Amino acid sequence: MIEIITPSRLHFGLIDLNGSLGRIDGGIGVALKKPNVNLMIEELEKSDRKDRTDRTEVIADERIAEIKNTINRINKHFNTKDAFRITVKSQIPDHVGLGSTTQLYLAIARGIAELNQIHPTAVELADICGRGGTSGIGISAFESGGFILDGGHSFGKGKEKQSYLPSSVSKARPAPILARYDLPPDWWFVCVTPRVGPKIYGSDEVNIFQKYCPIPRGETERISHLILMKILPSILEEDIEAFGSGLEGMQQVGFKKIELELQDPLIKGLIDKLSKDSYGSGMSSFGPTVYALALGVNHARELEESVRDFMMDRPYEFFYSNVNNKGTRVIRS
Repeated sequence: MIEIITPSRLHFGLIDLNGSLGRIDGGIGVALKKPNVNLMIEELEKSDRKDRTDRTEVIADERIAEIKNTINRINKHFNTKDAFRITVKSQIPDHVGLGSTTQLYLAIARGIAELNQIHPTAVELADICGRGGTSGIGISAFESGGFILDGGHSFGKGKEKQSYLPSSVSKARPAPILARYDLPPDWWFVCVTPRVGPKIYGSDEVNIFQKYCPIPRGETERISHLILMKILPSILEEDIEAFGSGLEGMQQVGFKKIELELQDPLIKGLIDKLSKDSYGSGMSSFGPTVYALALGVNHARELEESVRDFMMDRPYEFFYSNVNNKGTRVIRS
C-alpha cells in the first residue's frame, strides 16, 4: 500500500505576459503544509476483483471522472495494469487558487508509479498529465516544496508557446525552476476563501488571457524588479517585512492587477483589511483565495479575528499554514 500526501500552493503572480524578450509566463509561489491531497493506493488481490479483468476501484467524494481519466492516462503511458484501489481521503478545494488539480493528478500518477516500482520525476509526471503549461510552481511544490521561482516558456513562432494560454489548455512542457528556497518555519500564511462570484477556470480563463495579453512591457519589468531586488533578497535575509511588501507590490501591476479587477470588490476590501494587520496580503492565482503573511502561529490565529470582523455574516473558509519545505510525502506500508 502506498500513501501520498501532497502540499497545496499559493501562486503569487505571473511575471511576463508581454513576451518581447522571447519568453512568457514565469512566476513565484510557495508550498503550504495544508490543505492536502491525501490518497492511498493498493493493488487488488485476485479475490477482490470478483472475477473481473483488470479494473480500478476509485473511492472519492468528488472529481471521480477526472481521477479515472488520469488513471487511464498514466496506465497507458507506463503500460501498467488497471488493477488497484485508490482511496482519496482528502482533496484541496478546487478552482479557488490553491493548485488542487495539479496536486491531485500528480498524486495519482506518483501513487501508480510507486506501486509499480517506477520512479519518474514530478516534471515527467506533469508532462504525462498535461500540467505545467503556464506555471511550474505547483509541480515544484509537489516535488520539493518551499518558495519557488520558475522561468516560463520560450515564446514566438516555432517556440514552446505561440500564444497566451493558461495551464489547463497549454501543451507546453513544465517550466524550468530558476530558484527554490526554504522559508522560515515561523512564516505563516493565513488563507481566506470567500464564497463569492463564479470560479474562474476553463474557457473563462482562456478568454481572459486572450483579451488582456500582452501586458505592457513596463509592468513586467516592474514585477521582475520586485522579485530580483526585494523578494529574493528578503528570503535570504529572512526579512519578513520586505518579503510581504514585495508580495503586496505585485498586486498592483501586471496580470495580477487584472486578476484582481475581475474579482468581486469584496476581495480587494479583504486584502486591504488584512494588509493593515499582517506583513503583507494578496490573492493567489485567479482567486478567490486571499492570503496574509503572519509571523508565528499566534499572529496567524489573531488574524482570524480580523477576517471575522470584515466578513461579518458573509460565508467563507479559513485556514492557516506554515510552509511545506519538503514536498510530497510517500509512505509505504
